[in-house]
Amino acid sequence: MSEALAAVGAAGTDTSVPAAPGAHQFWRRLRAQRAALVAAAVVALLVLVALAAPLLTALEGQDPTTYHPSLIDSARGGVPIGSFGGVGADHWLGVEPQTGRDMFARLVYGARVSLGVSLGATVVQVALGVAVGVASGLGNRWVDAVLSRVTDIFVSLPLMVMALALLAIVPSGFPRPVLVAVIIALVSGWSTTAKMVRAQTLTLKNLDYVAASRLSGWSIGRTAVRELLPGLAAPVITYAALLIPQNISAEAALSFLGVGVKPPTPSWGQMLTSADVWYQAAPQYLLLPALALFVTVFAMTVLGDGVRVALDPRAASRLRVGTGRKREARAETAAPGPAPDAVPAPAPKEEERA
Repeated sequence: MSEALAAVGAAGTDTSVPAAPGAHQFWRRLRAQRAALVAAAVVALLVLVALAAPLLTALEGQDPTTYHPSLIDSARGGVPIGSFGGVGADHWLGVEPQTGRDMFARLVYGARVSLGVSLGATVVQVALGVAVGVASGLGNRWVDAVLSRVTDIFVSLPLMVMALALLAIVPSGFPRPVLVAVIIALVSGWSTTAKMVRAQTLTLKNLDYVAASRLSGWSIGRTAVRELLPGLAAPVITYAALLIPQNISAEAALSFLGVGVKPPTPSWGQMLTSADVWYQAAPQYLLLPALALFVTVFAMTVLGDGVRVALDPRAASRLRVGTGRKREARAETAAPGPAPDAVPAPAPKEEERA
């Protein structure tokens, strides 16, 4: 504990605080959730695929930008030649209609863009939200009022409308994935993080060890780093884990609307935009990026919920499935109850009560 706590403890003040769960306890609680472990394995596989995209495409012998006009049937409007969109030894998932670009290469490179944009936006959202929330919670009433009103304004901003407006005025030479990540981070997410951190800061600053550090003359920055941030770690990590799937969906929506990542850079949302007219002639062109988005967002959501429950054992999972409910029902059935033949004791007479 800090030096300030020693002085307060000597004065007789109770400075005991509940200990935060350590890494061993967190891992033990997370392992008890099978759905979270499966989701973590899926997320790890997706990240590995995104990082190894150049190696995987080199093994296939393809790249995401090369056109293969000989693999499409121009007489039928550009439909891939062959079954299942031209699936074969040279093209593991077939080729795109009209262009003939390799689908597998575009999917794995699209994973790099989608995951990179969402993770970058999450880092900016968490950093900005924690800074504003802590400053608002520890500052005076004027600082708190100004920062709270600014946060409320950003909470009310519609993400898609603001993103469409900002993306339309930025020069085309600016790197599009970086621009999309910055806009998603600045328009949404950080304001909700700031409100959550402010509420937690207002609670933590009234605890003995935080009050002692402030009374001992520590600066606001030192108090925030040494005393508040360790207590804020659990809720911030939990919220960050739930922000990632939201940011993936936002990037896909912007790319689907045509204002996100621009060709020839592949993106899952961009692939869905090009596939909306091919769902009958070449359904795999629509199903593959849609399935990749669904699996990624679902796995991230389940993992985020598992992290939240592991960090806060008092919280119940919002994604409980039938196995958990059956286990609870068996526990209630096995719990001892009153004997069926038990006769309640008669009430005492008025003379006895007197």
